[in-house]
Formats: sequence, structure tokens, C-alpha cells
Amino acid sequence: MVEKRLLGLLGLGVRGRLAVVGVERVREAVLSHKVTFAIVAPDASRHSLDKIVPLLVARRVRFVCGPSAAVLGAAVGRETTAAVGITDRQLAKGMRALVDSGSDGAH
Repeated sequence: MVEKRLLGLLGLGVRGRLAVVGVERVREAVLSHKVTFAIVAPDASRHSLDKIVPLLVARRVRFVCGPSAAVLGAAVGRETTAAVGITDRQLAKGMRALVDSGSDGAH
């Protein structure tokens, strides 16, 4: 239930241009201090995870290891994606509250 609601919010965020999709776009946005929350696919390639997870930790951007790359991609209109970064503070706040109320995969 939490995952379904999270994916719904994620889809709205992408359609509303309140999120960035893909490792490179998320990296750029994190470096520009625009990402306030991120979702990372745990089954993404080791190379992708090595590029994004240490940066999120170093910049103290909270993230959650979310659904698979295929499920995450489907939510944002792609075949697969390794990461999505939320750039809107209110959307990020709602997603963090949802994650905190349900599962505990957040960092």
C-alpha cells in the first residue's frame, strides 16, 4: 500500500516537473542542491548505485531504496530507471511522511 501511494506521488511529481529522473540528472540536481529526497532502485547496476548513493549520503539527502528499476521506471514513464530525485520540498515532505508511516528503507 505504501509503495503504491509512493509511486502515485512520484508519477504526479514527474508530470508536474517536480522531480528529475535518471542517475545523471539526479546527480546534477543533487550537486546543485535541488534534490530534497530521492528514490533509488535497489536492483540498479552496481555502477549506477556507486555513482548516486555516496553522493546522496555525502550531501545528506535523505533517500529510500524503493521498488525495482522496472517498477520505478514504469511510474515515471520509462522502461527502467535507477534513481528519481524530488526537487519540490512539499512533495518530498509528503513522501518522507509516507515512507516513515509504512516501511523502513529510508536513509
